[in-house]
Amino acid sequence: MEKLHKSAKVVQEKLNQLGYKNEVKQLPESTRTAKEAADAIGCDVSQIAKSIIFKLKKSDQPLLVIASGINRINEKQVETHLDEKLGKADADFVSKHTGYIIGGVPPLGHTQPIKTFIDKDLLNFKDIWAAAGHPKAVFNLSPDELVEMTGGELINIK
Repeated sequence: MEKLHKSAKVVQEKLNQLGYKNEVKQLPESTRTAKEAADAIGCDVSQIAKSIIFKLKKSDQPLLVIASGINRINEKQVETHLDEKLGKADADFVSKHTGYIIGGVPPLGHTQPIKTFIDKDLLNFKDIWAAAGHPKAVFNLSPDELVEMTGGELINIK
């Protein structure tokens, strides 16, 4: 295992601060996409909790949707839980609002609180994997821990 990148250390420290025992792992291969992460970890793509940041069109605020790696996010379905439309978030927007780069956005430890929706399909697994602040860093957790640590709302994203 490689030494943790600076941004992955921040995620590990946040987990520790919150009282979680989850361990951030930095892998030699990229985990930027759900498929790459699953291949590097040796798990099913559906066990990857991918973090996607959207830009809310009216309020210009971020929305984090954490989806099973196998699912495509249906934006219209997500919008039924909001009073506004979803827009695309560019790399600068993601970095500014989370403190992390695309491909490494963790479910927690952002520079500001972010409204979060969690894909109900992630509840089908005993354990899942999430990004940990860097495109090669991940950590293992349970779906219940994901809900608890993010304060996220469970929704159907498909």
